[in-house]
Amino acid sequence: MNFYELAKKRYSCRKFSDRTVERERLDQIVAAANAAPTSVNQQPFRIFLMDTPEAKEKVVASTNYSYGANTFLIFGFRAEDGWVRDYDDRNFAEVDAAIAATHALLEITDVGLATTWVGHFDAPRLKKQFPEMAEYELIALFPIGYPAEDDRPNPTHDRRKATEEILTVL
Repeated sequence: MNFYELAKKRYSCRKFSDRTVERERLDQIVAAANAAPTSVNQQPFRIFLMDTPEAKEKVVASTNYSYGANTFLIFGFRAEDGWVRDYDDRNFAEVDAAIAATHALLEITDVGLATTWVGHFDAPRLKKQFPEMAEYELIALFPIGYPAEDDRPNPTHDRRKATEEILTVL
C-alpha cells in the first residue's frame, strides 16, 4: 500500500473489538512516532502507553470517547524542550508532538489496527493520576485496537474540500 492509499484507508474508529493488541504492534507504532521529523531534531514529545487494567480505568474515567478500547496512547510535549524560531519566538514543541502523533496514527492503520484522535479528555485529571505526565502538555489520546466488525467510517469521512479551497499558488 502506498502512502496515499494508507492516508485514505485510515478513518476514525469508534468501536473496538475486545481482541488484545500485541506488544510487537505497539512497538512498531512507537518506532514510527520516534522516526517523525521534529524541529532541529529536538524531539520534545513524550508518549504514554496505557495498557494495564488500572491505567485503562483511569483513562476511561477521563473521557467519554474511549470507544471500548483496551489500549491507549497519550501524546504530550514540554515547551522548554522545543525549538523556538528566532524571528517571532514561535515554539514548535506542540507542532513536533502533533507530527509524531500523526506518524503513530498512520502506523496504527498500517499494522492492521485502528484509532481515532481524541482531544476531548480531562488532561488535568490524568496529570494528577499519573505524576509522570505532570510536566507535559497533553494533546492527544488514541484509543487503539482492532475495529469491531460492525464499525464503519463516519458518513462524512470521504468529504473533502476542493483543491482550490485548500491550495493557494503564489
